[in-house]
Parts: sequence; C-alpha cells; structure tokens
Amino acid sequence: MIIGIGVDLVDIARFAETIEKTPKLRERLFTPAEREKPARSLAARYAAKEALIKALGGSDGVYWSEIDVVQDAEGKPSFALSGSTAATVVNRGITGLHVSMSHDGGMATAYVIAESTRTGGTFNVRNA
Repeated sequence: MIIGIGVDLVDIARFAETIEKTPKLRERLFTPAEREKPARSLAARYAAKEALIKALGGSDGVYWSEIDVVQDAEGKPSFALSGSTAATVVNRGITGLHVSMSHDGGMATAYVIAESTRTGGTFNVRNA
C-alpha cells in the first residue's frame, strides 16, 4: 500500500551557486560519500532527499546527514538510512522506499514512493 509520494525539482546552476557560496551546506546536506559528486548529481540527491521528506509527510525525526542516496552496479538509486531517520521511517510503518532521479536541461528531479505492507488505509471512505 502506498503511504506517500514525494517529488522535487532543483535548478542545478542555482543549487551549485548556493553550494559554492555556502560550503558548509555540503556537510549539512550530504554524507561523506556524496560530497565529492558533481553539482548535477548533488542537485539530484538533494531533490531525492526533499522528495523523501514529502513522501514521509514531514521532516520530524529526519536528518539530512542520515540519508545516503546510493546506486547499485546498474545505477539504480536507493536510500541507505541510518540513526533516527531510519527509526522514524520504521515507526511510520514504512516497509519500502522507491526513488527515481534524473537531471537534464539544467534541472534535476526526483520522485519517491513510500509503501507499507501493513493493512488499512490512509483515508476514509464515506457512503454517498
């Protein structure tokens, strides 16, 4: 069952300029493994983290540095969560996260779907 969906769009040039002007943002927003990536990849990872927060329904208990956007050998992205962020996801009943990222034409985007295998709905149905 889908619990939440998040999407985010980032202007790569504007993001790169912000990171350049405020170097501490790299440490605040990205894990050590992510920090050396080029601006387009950082922008896509930032979008993925923002989309994750949206899919979770808010940022309470979620910390940027505990969200690592990783890719498998074929390039498929996923999240490696740690600390209180991982606990928050579990406590919200989420059993799976799906992420898709892209960058083209000066923009980076990401979509995240949060799902649960728990039964029950996230909305009420009323008889009309």
